[in-house]
Parts: sequence; structure tokens; C-alpha cells
Amino acid sequence: MLDSNDQSDRIAEIIEAHQGLEGPLLPILHAVQHAFGYIPQPAIPQIAAALTLTKAEVHGVVSFYHDFREAPAGRHVLKLCRAEACQAMGADAVAGRVKAALGIDWHETTPDGRVTLEPVFCLGLCACGPAAMVDGRLVGRCDEGIVAEVAK
Repeated sequence: MLDSNDQSDRIAEIIEAHQGLEGPLLPILHAVQHAFGYIPQPAIPQIAAALTLTKAEVHGVVSFYHDFREAPAGRHVLKLCRAEACQAMGADAVAGRVKAALGIDWHETTPDGRVTLEPVFCLGLCACGPAAMVDGRLVGRCDEGIVAEVAK
């Protein structure tokens, strides 16, 4: 884990690498999240100052896009599709059973840090619903047994 000075230095490097782009905020946020696994709180004012934006503007973008995290995710990220095609194939029931099995709700992480559960709206597996994504790997026709894949 980086100390705050190292973290600030790394964020400064990311800003410098992307600052010349047109509309650099999103590329900077993506790069920061890639580097740390989330957007650390101290990054918000640092990015805002570099781009002459307010902290509220940067925070608004971070909080608007669901893929940006403000805290580290669990060791495994389980995304369940919430789109209509998957709902028609029983995704709501699967989601309810998965949430109960993990003891968490959407956008939460199990207390042991093992799993973060996130909703996603369409994974492109509409013919194979309900669909999920486990650590970036697509899974079609999933059921609550998907929890076993992230229980490792």
C-alpha cells in the first residue's frame, strides 16, 4: 500500500499524462481507478485543482458513473445483469438469493472483503440470461450457484 505522498505523486503522474487530452477528466479518473482499484478521496481535490474544476464537479462525475469506486472493491467483483431480458429470465429472483447468500445489498462488499456485488445494465448476453460477470468473466444462465465461484 502506498503512503499518502506516494499516492499523491502517482496521481500527479496520471494527471500529467492525461492533462493534454481534450476532456481529460474521465481518462484521468479511469487511470486513477486502474492504478489504485478505486478513486481515493485525496485524488478529488488534486484532480480538481489541476483541471481548474471544483471538487464538487469532480465528485459529481465520480458518483454519477457506477463503475467508479470510492472505496476498494472486494477480492472478487460479482456483477449481475438488471436489464429487461435478464429480468424476464428470472434475474430478480437470482439477485435476491445471491444477496441473501452473501448477506449484502447492491454496491456493498462482504464484511470479510471477499465479494463486492454490483448491478449492471446489460452484459450483451440477452439470449443467455440471467447473465453475470465474475471478475471480468461473463457467465450466462447463472443462478445463485454463482456465489460458489466467488466464495474461493
